[in-house]
Amino acid sequence: MAAGNVNPFNLSDSDDEAEQRAEDGVDIEKSPSDGAPGPLSNNPFSPQADAEAPGLLVSSTRTSPSVEGISVSASAAAMAETRVSVDVIAAQLIRDHYILTALEFHTELLESGRELPRLRDYFSNPGNFERQTGTPPACKDQGLGPGGPLNRAGSISTLDSLDFARYSDDGNRESDERVAESDTQERNKNYSSHPETQEPIRPLEKRALNFLVNEYLLKNEYKLSAITFSDENDDQDFELWDDVGLNIPKPPDLLQIYRNCGSALPSPRDTVDVAVGVESGELTGNYITQKSDLLQQQQTEVVEELEYQISLLNEEKQSLADQIKKLQSEIQSLRRTVSPPPPDQGSQPNTPSSSTIPSQPPLENGQYLDIRGASEPDNPPTESNPSTQTVSNPTHTSSQPHAKLKSRGMVVFDQPNRKLSPAFQQALLSFCKMSADSRLGAEVSRIADNEESVMLMLGRCLPHIVPNVLLAKREELIPLILCTACLHPEPKERDQLLHILFNLIKRPDDEQRQMILTGCVAFARHVGPTRVEAELLPQCWEQINHKYPERRLLVAEACGALAPYLPKEIRSSLVLSMLQQMLAEDKADMVREAVVKSLAIIMGYIDDPDKYSQGFELMLLSLGDPSERVVSAIHQVFIPAFAAWTTELGNLQTTLIPSLLARIEKLLKQGEHGLDEHKLHMFLSALQSLIPPLFSVVIQNAPFTHRVNLQGDIPPIEVTRFPRPASPLQDVATIVGSRETLSALLILYDYQLEHEGTTGWDSLLWVVNQLLPQLIEIVGRINVTSTTCVHEFSRFFWRLCRTFGKIFTNTKVKPQFQEILRLSEENVDALTGNGILTKATVPIYATGVLTCYNQDDDRKLLVGFLEDVMMTLSLSHAPLDSLKASFVELGANPVYHELLLTVLWYGVVHTSALVRCTAARMFELLVKGVNETLVAQRVVPALITLSSDPEISVRISTIPAFGTIMETVTQKELLERVKMQLASFLEDPQYQDQHSLHMEIIRTFGRVGPNAEPRFRDEFVLPHLHKLALGNNVQATESKRIDIATQLFEAYSALSCCFISEELMVNHFLPGLRCLRTDMEQLSPEHEVILSSMIKEGEMKVENRGIGQAEGSVSIAASLVGEDAKTKFLSKMGQLTTSGAMLANVFQRKK
Repeated sequence: MAAGNVNPFNLSDSDDEAEQRAEDGVDIEKSPSDGAPGPLSNNPFSPQADAEAPGLLVSSTRTSPSVEGISVSASAAAMAETRVSVDVIAAQLIRDHYILTALEFHTELLESGRELPRLRDYFSNPGNFERQTGTPPACKDQGLGPGGPLNRAGSISTLDSLDFARYSDDGNRESDERVAESDTQERNKNYSSHPETQEPIRPLEKRALNFLVNEYLLKNEYKLSAITFSDENDDQDFELWDDVGLNIPKPPDLLQIYRNCGSALPSPRDTVDVAVGVESGELTGNYITQKSDLLQQQQTEVVEELEYQISLLNEEKQSLADQIKKLQSEIQSLRRTVSPPPPDQGSQPNTPSSSTIPSQPPLENGQYLDIRGASEPDNPPTESNPSTQTVSNPTHTSSQPHAKLKSRGMVVFDQPNRKLSPAFQQALLSFCKMSADSRLGAEVSRIADNEESVMLMLGRCLPHIVPNVLLAKREELIPLILCTACLHPEPKERDQLLHILFNLIKRPDDEQRQMILTGCVAFARHVGPTRVEAELLPQCWEQINHKYPERRLLVAEACGALAPYLPKEIRSSLVLSMLQQMLAEDKADMVREAVVKSLAIIMGYIDDPDKYSQGFELMLLSLGDPSERVVSAIHQVFIPAFAAWTTELGNLQTTLIPSLLARIEKLLKQGEHGLDEHKLHMFLSALQSLIPPLFSVVIQNAPFTHRVNLQGDIPPIEVTRFPRPASPLQDVATIVGSRETLSALLILYDYQLEHEGTTGWDSLLWVVNQLLPQLIEIVGRINVTSTTCVHEFSRFFWRLCRTFGKIFTNTKVKPQFQEILRLSEENVDALTGNGILTKATVPIYATGVLTCYNQDDDRKLLVGFLEDVMMTLSLSHAPLDSLKASFVELGANPVYHELLLTVLWYGVVHTSALVRCTAARMFELLVKGVNETLVAQRVVPALITLSSDPEISVRISTIPAFGTIMETVTQKELLERVKMQLASFLEDPQYQDQHSLHMEIIRTFGRVGPNAEPRFRDEFVLPHLHKLALGNNVQATESKRIDIATQLFEAYSALSCCFISEELMVNHFLPGLRCLRTDMEQLSPEHEVILSSMIKEGEMKVENRGIGQAEGSVSIAASLVGEDAKTKFLSKMGQLTTSGAMLANVFQRKK
């Protein structure tokens, strides 16, 4: 090496090792100055080196070679010029672990102002002193240098000696970690040899380090740092190690790596036991106990390993003994069948025997495969060549593809015509490298010869195979695991394999779970109920509280899938309890949904009548679940299965349905001041899901069931005969068995109802005489103004009537409603006190019963009923809530718009003004849902007709409908017509003193103003409100004045939420508010304070717009959110004595 190319600072570990080997006598090529004794000036610890001038030191570091590589010239002048640098001395001291000397040297250099970077960096790094011991340089021969591991007592395990990676979710990775650790050692060696030429970090290494750093931060509660670190690496998923992309197991955490200094744990052969200076009497009893327990555990593991090796050797010994016996029998057979050759041919007398001898040494050598089955019967051939060796075929199978192999019987190997001694042949074959010392080598060297041996081998190998298979491909192992678990003779091994199956994939997706469940069912079918209970159920129980919802979902689905294969006692006790616990405690919607479906399967197989009450409680619990997925599963799966069981028990009509009806009645009694609509929906939806099972009970227990004939042509069932079922389990055809059976039953059912009656038909009589009257009585008690309740009961009766058929509806359902409602012309005067017409019975009968069938007769009946109700309620001055509820429910379906308009036209042309007023008010409800064509052709002409009615009350009743048209319609022609009509109401002198008309107009403006077309609001609503407020100031009648002022306050409160231009604000809005404030000062001081605040805020907005540019659409109400204004506003609002509904409009009405 040239002297000019050597850097004295580059002191690699390889050079150190070379020097150490030279000192030990190893012949290494070096320059004369490396190891040979020389003058004192060449000694690295020579005083001359320390006394060297600074300038000379700089020169030497640039041009002089290092101590190990310098070539000294023979001349004395060259030797005098060669000086050892200070850095070389420091490196030598650190390398030989003279730490105190190096520290003293560093201190002297600091005092002289010549700080050395190598010493400064070394002593400033605390990591150099945490694991170092005072190991002299001589100990380097033992591999325990400065960076080596600490010596430990052989019987004491410390925290940093534990193998944490083996307890990871991916299983035992000891072998992989040995490979990874050896790679780490090699890389550390390379990096330490070339510290200044370390290669840049690779992307995969970076992702792995990122994962470990994030894991360290989370474990040590550096959560904010972990979040920041995760945000800066948003391209990486820190929850899954597999996202790193490495096909190696997860390494230990950073703490473990740091404690091991990046090197592998010392092997036993490299460990030296070092005595510690502690007497046994000084140790506590706990420590001694722990130490003895640890020793006992280690000894137990050693004994188990030795026993396993002994079993392997015994098996090999038995195999070899069997082979020897077979070979001996073959030799005897060959001797009997082959005569010895003549001696004059020069051949050996024992040629047949000697020809088989060379085959024995390989079979006796433990390194060779045992390929001969010990259970194969000895069938020697009748004729054989003496120069061949025969081996029995180990194949044992009855399958067709292997029949040819089995028919061969014997495997023949050609033997060479050589005279090698057995010892020589064995020694020669020993050069074929084979390994039977390791676990895998021992398995490879023993090929199984029957099914049991295969199962034993798979049971031993699968736990080592599974952790090394990619997560995305592990489902490919399911058949292998299940087959082994089915056939393995050892219960412990079977349990381990099933544990592997349920933990095969950390978070299995739908397809993977289905594959595992399919395997579990196949396993259950194969092994029977006893082993399913003993082996599969414990695996489910272990994972019932697993942290991953996918694993809990697998448990829930497995309970249902395995239910048919479990003992019935376990099915109705342990499994039912497991699912009940998961339903009550699990927080994941998808898990509870799967639990409900599995409970349904349990209900389909349970046969213990005592569990009925538990099933009913589970149904109620699930119906109250906040998740729609769970509730949907209840209706689709659980209730049909539970109803099928109760039908078999005979409890459907006697217990289940009456229990739900009783709960509805109790709910109505408790809800007089506020009905819990959610619970009502819950119970009523359950009743609705029970309609198909109820109808099935009726037709299957009818007098005609014995006449069912499935022979011949059976007409198909009409597609619209039944409502669309929510699931196949709610299909009546599925419940009764087939569509053919259902069709035959329906024919007899309709004939029985129409011609033969219901005598002796107990199941139908219960529906007619008990269920329907109770339902109608419940309907009469619900609140008619509750749109939700009306809709729920309407849908229930619609499904009930459609399921039981048109004949049943016309002959059994409608007469009961008509008897209660008692509608007829001659009873109009007597119906003044008929309260049933104001109840929910009217809309539910109209929308739930009369709309079931849509033929002309049915439509005429519906129109006639609505006309009669409208007339009866109008003439009796009764509330119109029931009629309004009917119009709202029917108006939601466009099919009935023409029908409703026909009903209203009947009211428009009616002779009674009361009926005409009712018709005018009903138009308001219908306008919102009707298309604009019908509004233009049917609604507006009818309203124009009513607006010119002789009765002023009829004209006033049209104002809300006109306002709704202004709110919903976009056609300009219609809007102009409505605007002209409203203007005539406001400007015609005949209406100047119509207090009720003004009240209705102001109320309508407040309702539709925020949502109406802006031009209509700006040009029509605000100016006329200003006029009405101004006119109210001179109103003489105080009661009328307070009524108008109150309505104006509500209207202005609603309109304050809209954008109002500066011109309108100045010309109409603020003047109108000032007029209103004038009224409120005298009539309602509480309102006056709020109006003053509104006026003040409006004036401020006008001033701000005049000063600066407008800031956009900001309403006066929105400006009240300032702290001072809001405090004052809210404090005054609390003092108002007006109704809460009136004041709520201030906040509820928004554009």
